[in-house]
Amino acid sequence: MVGRIIIGPDCVAEGADWLARRDNRFAQVLELTGELPLRRRPEGFAELLSAIISQQVSVASANAIWARLSAAGMVDPAQVAAAGDEALRACGLSRQKIRYAQALAQAGVDYDALRQLPDEKIIAQLTEISGIGRWTAEIYVMFSLGRADVFAANDLALQEGARLLFDLPERPKERQMRQMAEDWSPWRAVAARLLWAYYRVAKEREGIR
Repeated sequence: MVGRIIIGPDCVAEGADWLARRDNRFAQVLELTGELPLRRRPEGFAELLSAIISQQVSVASANAIWARLSAAGMVDPAQVAAAGDEALRACGLSRQKIRYAQALAQAGVDYDALRQLPDEKIIAQLTEISGIGRWTAEIYVMFSLGRADVFAANDLALQEGARLLFDLPERPKERQMRQMAEDWSPWRAVAARLLWAYYRVAKEREGIR
């Protein structure tokens, strides 16, 4: 079953209002951050490749690598599949990410069909591809497909934002974050936007591209 889809700023505002009424700490964060960003992205290969590029690197590094890939014209499956390792390495991809990018290019994902599937089925299908873990799949489902109740619990910036907001003794691990996020359903993706926004204010840097 496909749940609520975030299609515009009004959806984000509705979710933010629901969260603020549920937990006053979220209301306080919204006073600091102002309107939350929509963060909707296009669907398809390029966005999933972008999520792979963002794995375990800073936002600045991911932006730089993506800019080089875009300038080289290597942002669609055919181009990536045809590119040699040297060309991809010149854009800043590590040996491991070169392998992941080529695996995605050869996977033959039916991106239109993903739109019709429930969240967990999409995540299961994407994580069968080498180099796509749950974080990468969840980022795609949240931003490209607009699913309102998905939460990337293994995201370090979300974990740090939660530590600061909820005054936790240490950064929560993935399992604890998933448990916490259960209270934010059916707007977990908006809670993620809120925590990223709070992280940006608290740390004075972006936590997500």
